[in-house]
Amino acid sequence: HFSKMLSGQAYVTNNSDKQVTFHLQPGGTVRGDIRVPGDKSMSHRSIMLGALAEGITEVKGFLEGEDSLATLQAFRDMGVTIEGPENGFVRIHGVGMHGLQAPRGPLYLGNSGTAMRLFTGLLAAQPFDSELTGDTSLSKRPMGRVADPLRAMGAVIDTAEGGRPPLKIRGGQKLAGIHYDMPVASAQVKSCLLLAGLYADGVTSVTEPAPTRDHTERMLEGFGYHVHRDGATASVTGGGKLTAAAIDVPADISSAAFFLVAASIAKDSDLALRHVGMNPTRVGVINILRQMGANIEVLEERVIGGEPVADLRVRSANLKGIDIPVDQVPLAIDEFPVLFIAAACAEGRTVLRGAEELRVKESDRIQVMADGLAALGVETTVTPDGIVIDGGQTIQGGTVESHEDHRISMSFAVASLRAAGPIKINDCANVATSFPGFVDLALETGIRISTEGSES
Repeated sequence: HFSKMLSGQAYVTNNSDKQVTFHLQPGGTVRGDIRVPGDKSMSHRSIMLGALAEGITEVKGFLEGEDSLATLQAFRDMGVTIEGPENGFVRIHGVGMHGLQAPRGPLYLGNSGTAMRLFTGLLAAQPFDSELTGDTSLSKRPMGRVADPLRAMGAVIDTAEGGRPPLKIRGGQKLAGIHYDMPVASAQVKSCLLLAGLYADGVTSVTEPAPTRDHTERMLEGFGYHVHRDGATASVTGGGKLTAAAIDVPADISSAAFFLVAASIAKDSDLALRHVGMNPTRVGVINILRQMGANIEVLEERVIGGEPVADLRVRSANLKGIDIPVDQVPLAIDEFPVLFIAAACAEGRTVLRGAEELRVKESDRIQVMADGLAALGVETTVTPDGIVIDGGQTIQGGTVESHEDHRISMSFAVASLRAAGPIKINDCANVATSFPGFVDLALETGIRISTEGSES
């Protein structure tokens, strides 16, 4: 990867030009003992906080996917020395809270909504101007949800039409802490405001309408910066400093989810998943699958670097349709595409409500999944904030459009285990953003996948 990194943003940008198609043969059994790549949320945050800390931060288990590598490159562009990544190991030479330098050009963040939203908070308080850009998918995603509260703190941010990227951030603004009641539960918005709050005068507090992932709060504490938590409110006081820390990034539960569903729906399966992050704000997928009747054992629970970690063992099960509890929705927001596959393979009806957030992810995940299922002969009913799926319909072979959404591509790869014919999935290059090596692990565990085009 290193030679590509040295050539700057070409490292990430050429991805949208690659045409990758997945071809899947039907059937198969899922077996093996695997560790999926590192958690994407934590990989982004480890680079951001390590760069702003004093001292050298060493990270193990870093996700070498395009999203988190874009974050790494952006800090290099702002003068931070970062060694690696090599087999998930990264060494960051922190420059302190006020040590970033003005980048020479726009910071390109590829497909990453997380990076763009967190950077906006971080850069709003820097002394220099900056511009954030992304690929075609990211350029359609709403950024007003972070720009508006940041403006209330005193930031000056210009967006394209409709609050979309590119974002131009004016440097040299004095920020003042605010209390913000988030209208929609979003860890990215919360994290963005807490990062800006590190630089703001006084206290910045954020109240969320439903629990969202708390990796930012946990990791800030790990770097010695106190985050006050009171129920649904997290707050920081500006003007402190970050001290270098060692970070061990667990395997990404959102990536593990594809294999949890795969082993549940295929016959005679028995799969071990190692060192999976079990943050309570992220285990919705396990709770939901268990409620559907999945056979998932949680073994060797431990805490590493303030984050709970465990090994998972999953075996075939006869899944039943359920009404997905609304309180689980924010805890499984990224896993719903593959949960829809589980629902299609279950006996009875599954109903999802309260998930309108899915419509503004890398794609409109409710509609795109419904369209993909329809292309394979599975009828669903789409609602404004969810979907109704009657299980037990035959999954036919067919061609699915992923709309360049990595999680859609991988979900339909899993569906092949119960399909009656071959499945072709278009536009799968973005799988590399969150899950490099997915195809190899899928093959190793028994999914009958091949690729056409260049898949890294």
